[in-house]
Amino acid sequence: MVRFAVERHTPAAGLSNELVRYNGAVAYDSQTTKDRILAAAAAEFAAYGVAGARVDRIAAAAQANKRAIYDYFGDKDKLFAAVLEQLMGELAEAVPPTAGEDLGTYAGRLFDYHRARPEALRLLLWEALEVGDQEVPVEGTRAAHYHDKIASAGDALKGGTDPRTLMFFTLGLVGWTLAMPQLRRMILAPDADVTKLRAAVVAAVRAIADA
Repeated sequence: MVRFAVERHTPAAGLSNELVRYNGAVAYDSQTTKDRILAAAAAEFAAYGVAGARVDRIAAAAQANKRAIYDYFGDKDKLFAAVLEQLMGELAEAVPPTAGEDLGTYAGRLFDYHRARPEALRLLLWEALEVGDQEVPVEGTRAAHYHDKIASAGDALKGGTDPRTLMFFTLGLVGWTLAMPQLRRMILAPDADVTKLRAAVVAAVRAIADA
């Protein structure tokens, strides 16, 4: 019978990688290590952006060798792209567009997702700041996710608003409301109720869709 066992290996640098024992032979569990690196990198990039992030901090948080990060992902820019691609994929899977769905309902679901998991919005803001108008990595793949949402938005339209514009406005209303706490304090109130803002975002999206 084949048996698997996971053991901890501590290299000279004092960090650790997962090892998998297979019929007496030992090999690195590369997927486990990659997953830990991606999780640690998401937190690091969300806090510091690409320029401010440090690979040694990511390696320490992931309990992985610094060398493994370069072997698996290449340079820091490619690691950032891998993190963002993973988070956008998770978002697309968790909040899929539904044909014929009321767009306000979709906006509410998206709001809840980003409120519970703020890293994706923070990474998008860092990407905009550091990349600007240049093409981003795997832009075609990411654009395909948005095109699916646009198609669903078109199905839900009652008025004459362009579905691409409508989706852009929907993402903007959701993202800006959550990503700008300082503006919420200054414009609304220091104790502005985010739950009430969710309802306002949903109503605004419906109003635009019906215009």
